[in-house]
Amino acid sequence: MALQTITIRVSNTGRTHSVPAGYNLEQVYDMLQLDMPHGATSAKVNNKVEGLHYTLFSGKDVEFLDTSSASGLRTYTRSLFFVLYKAAATLFPGSRLRIEISLAGGFYCRLLREGTDTLTADEVAALKQAMQEIIAADLPFRRVTAPTTEAAALFRQHGQEDKAQLLESCGKLYTHYYTLDGLPDYFYGSLLVRTSQIYLFDVMPWGGGLILRLPDAGAPDELRPWRKQDKMFDVFRENHRWQDILGVSTIGQLAEACRQGYGGTLINVSEALQEKKIAALADRIAARPELRVILIAGPSSSGKTTFAKRLSVQLAVCGLRPVPVSLDDYFVDREKTPLDADGQYDFEHIHALNIPLFNQQMRALLAGEEVELPRYNFLTGKSEQSGNRLRLRQGDLLVLEGIHALNPELTAELPAECKFRIYASALTSVLLDFHNYIPTTDNRLLRRIVRDNKYRGYSALDTIRRWPSVRRGEDRWIFPFQEEADEMVNTALLFELAALRGEALPLLEAVPESEPEYSEAYRLRKFLSYLPPLDTKALPPTSLLREFLGGSTFKY
Repeated sequence: MALQTITIRVSNTGRTHSVPAGYNLEQVYDMLQLDMPHGATSAKVNNKVEGLHYTLFSGKDVEFLDTSSASGLRTYTRSLFFVLYKAAATLFPGSRLRIEISLAGGFYCRLLREGTDTLTADEVAALKQAMQEIIAADLPFRRVTAPTTEAAALFRQHGQEDKAQLLESCGKLYTHYYTLDGLPDYFYGSLLVRTSQIYLFDVMPWGGGLILRLPDAGAPDELRPWRKQDKMFDVFRENHRWQDILGVSTIGQLAEACRQGYGGTLINVSEALQEKKIAALADRIAARPELRVILIAGPSSSGKTTFAKRLSVQLAVCGLRPVPVSLDDYFVDREKTPLDADGQYDFEHIHALNIPLFNQQMRALLAGEEVELPRYNFLTGKSEQSGNRLRLRQGDLLVLEGIHALNPELTAELPAECKFRIYASALTSVLLDFHNYIPTTDNRLLRRIVRDNKYRGYSALDTIRRWPSVRRGEDRWIFPFQEEADEMVNTALLFELAALRGEALPLLEAVPESEPEYSEAYRLRKFLSYLPPLDTKALPPTSLLREFLGGSTFKY
């Protein structure tokens, strides 16, 4: 009997290929003998990322991925999480691994045990050795399909109530999970086929837990650069402690709280906590009369604009007069804008701003002189006279908000003692479950998708397509300076992903399957499906989320 074949289009080769029906992606990869130095981790099948376990029965478009792509690296990372979990379960029976945050070029993880949550350097070294042995053993990651009720019961048997709650909150009849040497785990994306595909990692003691380090997508043969991020670490730890006190540290717990009618309470408590922190920050600034310039920076959709407005309100309560100055009005004439590698205007470059004029006018204002602020005409690409004259009075504070606000080059000529630097970002601290963290970039991307559609008429496809360029600008111009801030502020709200869900889902569902961005839209849709719907009517009109959802009393 002749073997039935199907035809697939493989973007890695630029050709169509006949392959046996029933082959999985791993078999197809081996058959095609592709030149990928560390092999494929996963593949896009009709623009949806699948594991190499995926079986082909009909014609498809296929693109094999490796650790040089964001999606391929996510598959690698999830598999490494499972190996760490297996090592921890072997060495420390009864412990709970908690993968908390992306930090310092890796992931900060804790091991929760009876009597202690602290790992010693020797224990971290033992975990690394156990992981290396698991990888060398070439163990398979087995994919299992089971009724959700059975999967939830299995995870409860293994002490993973967080996973059971997550699966039960989805309302799905069947669930896919993985096993490694008999140990079950659940991830909301694909895993590798075998442990031996993991070729590079490291673990190091940090903050009572450990940092799990990964390959760098830009240089897959090297680990991501190590960066100390003590201030960010402190913000995350504070938020995790607060969430643990509330009993809402995972999405399953959030869903359960909403089901029991506590959604409104979570909104009120979260908003009150954020307002209390902003008020306390204003008090600290007001207690330092030498401060004259407040600098606020943060990445795209971090909520820094609304944060700046709310801080200004609290500064006014303290008897000060905040004076906002827009950095956008200091753009150079368009023809003087630096060019990027593609020869296009790089509007995110620090030298897209007229730094000499900015420093000259800021020095004059601090000296009590009057200046005429510029106005940038975005239609003509020219800097114009505004007629807006400004002189600072006693008690006036300049409030400057923008992506370059923390870059020392921007304010190099201003006295250090008069500046207060704030880094604001949506540092998502709630977890899907203990082994599935939520990237802060996903939170910001969802905010931007909703806002861009509501206020700028952009589709989710448009926003997702622009996002890699936005992220490159952040990596270059924002993140290197975040630890230089005098204060780091978390603008994320405990409940906000559930609040964004209703607006974001239909926008993501409109992304066509034929577009390369479909894979990212599908991933975000799958992630949002775990979240409970939350009525946003209870959001106060000054909420940071109103910047994205609408209904704010602030003017933008």
